[in-house]
Amino acid sequence: MSIVNTINIAVVGIGKAAIRRATIARKFVPFFFMGSAFKNKVVQTLLDGVLSYLPCPVEVSNHALDQTKNEEKISWSYFLVTLTGNPSDPLVALAFKLEEECFGQLTYLRTYEGAIRKGDFIINVNTGKKIKVPRLVRMHSNEMEDIQEAHAGQIVAVFGVDCASGDTFTDGSVKYTMTSMNFSKALNRFQKEDPTFRVGLDAESGETIISGMGELHLDIYVERIRREYKVEAQVGKPRVNFRETITKRADFDYLHKKQSGGQGQYGRVVGYVEPLESGSGCKFEFDNMLVGQAIPSNYVPAIEKGFGEAANSGSLIGHPVENIRVVLTDGASHNIDSSELAFKLASIYAFRQCYDKAKPIILEPVMLVEVKVATEFQGTVTGDINKRKGVIIGNDQEGDDSVILANVCLSFFALPAVFRTDFWCLFLSKKHFRIQLQQSIVHAYFRFHSSCFSLKDFFLSASSVVLQSRNFS
Repeated sequence: MSIVNTINIAVVGIGKAAIRRATIARKFVPFFFMGSAFKNKVVQTLLDGVLSYLPCPVEVSNHALDQTKNEEKISWSYFLVTLTGNPSDPLVALAFKLEEECFGQLTYLRTYEGAIRKGDFIINVNTGKKIKVPRLVRMHSNEMEDIQEAHAGQIVAVFGVDCASGDTFTDGSVKYTMTSMNFSKALNRFQKEDPTFRVGLDAESGETIISGMGELHLDIYVERIRREYKVEAQVGKPRVNFRETITKRADFDYLHKKQSGGQGQYGRVVGYVEPLESGSGCKFEFDNMLVGQAIPSNYVPAIEKGFGEAANSGSLIGHPVENIRVVLTDGASHNIDSSELAFKLASIYAFRQCYDKAKPIILEPVMLVEVKVATEFQGTVTGDINKRKGVIIGNDQEGDDSVILANVCLSFFALPAVFRTDFWCLFLSKKHFRIQLQQSIVHAYFRFHSSCFSLKDFFLSASSVVLQSRNFS
């Protein structure tokens, strides 16, 4: 029996090495580890799999762009630099995540090359600012461990660094950046050259949106970005900012309890959610109906914050939830394990627990549209508006032109691309999505997140496109 076990162990060792080689070469996907972080199931197995099968930092080719060379005139491979991952080389680190803490902005850094130490002065390549590292910490969940230095391949966090996500930091001896700065250079130059070319950032979707005189106008600039600045921009239609809401009352009773050694987490919240009256003008309302000291009053703001954050992303298509009222009626706490974090998490999970029972629906923006078109095309334009589920509310005559006034859902509005006509539109209200279309957009949303498909059937088709620059991290 001992001989068989020895053989099995040897075979497993050989198999792991083969799986690791195939995984690093991106020819094989090793395993799916099914478990639950909340219940602390399979987490250890997952971590063992990361060590056994995934590459360490020095086994992956990471590249940076040398900003001392002119990207516009030199071939792509000339200014692309391979990072060695050697701790003794010059520092190259990327800020990939930002958080607001009680001590200020917490910046997560991934160190690609070199080392970073507490008290060092580092350079933000994107802004040119020289910054001192006042505090360096290693993060474990929400726990911080102060450290003196970090080497290539490590992820750390620093306090007091004013930067943006995607900024690159060096020690000043090199001028590398992990993302191409030509993307922003191109957009800034085009705006200066052409006042009709406008660039904006959609805060909700994070998309960079360019607008112009028409589709051909924008196509020319997209091609110039690719040809003159060597930036392979991903182009698409702007996303329609839908909203979600609920249609009926639903109760919640959720206990968040976690014990893993030391102080645990304990918080129970009881209550219900209900829809607000349409047109009330209030998007989110929280009412504290607690009687007695079931939950200490100092935890109530954390509960309200948890429900508010949960309402920022509904479960149907991930858009904000509005016209909703949350009522807290009861709960429970623990003298030692209860905390603001525990009650905040309990609120988030309670919202998710009752949201589907509240029969959520999608709200779509409705626009008031005025279209000016030659009288001979009035019938064609009117028919197209009706085909797009629009409602004609007025029709006037201005000389040889007809002026059509209609209410049209934003997701169906594409008149500029179809008729090349003069128009203006104004946000009017939000209305319920039809059941058939709601099911389609929900399915498209889940396809998008599972296989990176686009919600192209529900994008606004107008004289705007979305741009995203390629990241080299």
